[in-house]
Amino acid sequence: MTKAAPVQVFAPAKINLTLHVTGQRADGYHLLDSLVVFADVGDRLTLAPADETTLTVTGPRAAGVPTDGSNLVLKAATLAGHFATITLDKHLPAMAGIGGGSSDAAAALRGLSVLHGTPLPAQTERLGADVPVCMLARAARMRGVGEDVTPLPPLPDLHGVLVNPGVDVPTPRVFARLARRDNAPMPDTLPTWPDAAALAGWMGTMRNDLEPPARQIAPEIDHVLSEMSAQPACLIARMSGSGATCFALTATRAQAEAMARALTRPGWWVQPVTFA
Repeated sequence: MTKAAPVQVFAPAKINLTLHVTGQRADGYHLLDSLVVFADVGDRLTLAPADETTLTVTGPRAAGVPTDGSNLVLKAATLAGHFATITLDKHLPAMAGIGGGSSDAAAALRGLSVLHGTPLPAQTERLGADVPVCMLARAARMRGVGEDVTPLPPLPDLHGVLVNPGVDVPTPRVFARLARRDNAPMPDTLPTWPDAAALAGWMGTMRNDLEPPARQIAPEIDHVLSEMSAQPACLIARMSGSGATCFALTATRAQAEAMARALTRPGWWVQPVTFA
């Protein structure tokens, strides 16, 4: 029997345009309400048939990425119940608030499904709160502990810049510093935004509840946001997820590319992006 051809899958960066922490369950898991989009930068996975699962990590961000059972890609393969030789070409910084590991896991699940011709597994939130929305990999509202994902109508053309100052901000430390865990959610019904400026204006009335504690842990975030906000084309600057990656929204791709050039600093990871 001829073996199936290798499958290549893109794992895009996940950006939390908003992130409201609305409660905490008895088991410790936090309840969230978040507007999530995905960027056109990310990691790439190649999966090939095999008699056992192995993981090789390559790429400019490969250093320090584990290849043992702690890696979410291998956990995804276990959840799917399939074997594959997996190569992860790593371009996104780790522990950066942009869902790199979760997006890799979701991409692995999609790739394994294609490779073996089987349905996607259920309850992917068992791998992490961001995995279900990363399975969708397009603009969505994420609620609960990540299991409640509602796709959104197409957003207006949306571009921007991602900047990570090269500092790790472990998510547990951020949640430990959270002042309160019962904050207000977003409105039940989200508006329709005619353009990027309208979306940015609405975002100004929303929050990332993890940004204040993350800024306490990593003052570098303050510097990044200040630099972004000073750029003429910046519609809004925020931190994504639990940090330390920050984003600035712009109206055009050309503005994003010009801003990325202006924000380039030694040790910073800077990327112009288009969101979807």
